[in-house]
Amino acid sequence: MFDGIAPSYDSLNHVLSMNVDKLWRRRAIREVVDGAPQRILDVACGTGDSTIVLAEAAAPGSTVTGVDISEGMMARVMEKAAKKGVHERITLRQADAEDLPFQAESFHRVTCAFGVRNFEHKELGLKEFHRVLKPGGKAVVLELSVPRNRLVRKAYDLYFLRLLPRIGGKLSGNKAAYRYLPASVHAFPSPEAFCAMMETAGFRHVRHRSLTLGLCRMFIGEK
Repeated sequence: MFDGIAPSYDSLNHVLSMNVDKLWRRRAIREVVDGAPQRILDVACGTGDSTIVLAEAAAPGSTVTGVDISEGMMARVMEKAAKKGVHERITLRQADAEDLPFQAESFHRVTCAFGVRNFEHKELGLKEFHRVLKPGGKAVVLELSVPRNRLVRKAYDLYFLRLLPRIGGKLSGNKAAYRYLPASVHAFPSPEAFCAMMETAGFRHVRHRSLTLGLCRMFIGEK
């Protein structure tokens, strides 16, 4: 499915989110970079929007590794990174997030933007995040969320459940993909339940933040 929508993925993401997704990524990256050289893993990197911004923001000497299960999505990363002049700081691996091909304690930070909801076994993915992190490392997860405010929820449901699948399906030529998107968001665990999953995976000091009236949430856990 993701291979099929890769050519239109970037433009549709930005149009359908009215570019707010860029703001969410910037907020997450402020939690990731700390001024020191870091090894950063970007899981479910897709077409590399977060990967590239991480490479731009990280301190000199840092490296960013992007992994994704979709070759079609990753095929766009290096072309975009070259235009930004950060391609030499990025490496890519095709991999399943639930079975990461890295040794334990390999990375200072693990990030995942809008990808965890697609994991078949979220608990396994979170355990892998924890395994590959160095002691003192941090995982930062961005995920779309269902707003809790009733008025915001009504507007959200109208747009996300009715309009977005029609617009996204028409422009991408893949209606199923844009019906899957809202269904996957609604099926995602509550913030409290997801924080509990992170704790079960071994993370400590787990917390979450609501972004843009609850349309997105940022989850943070430390090793």
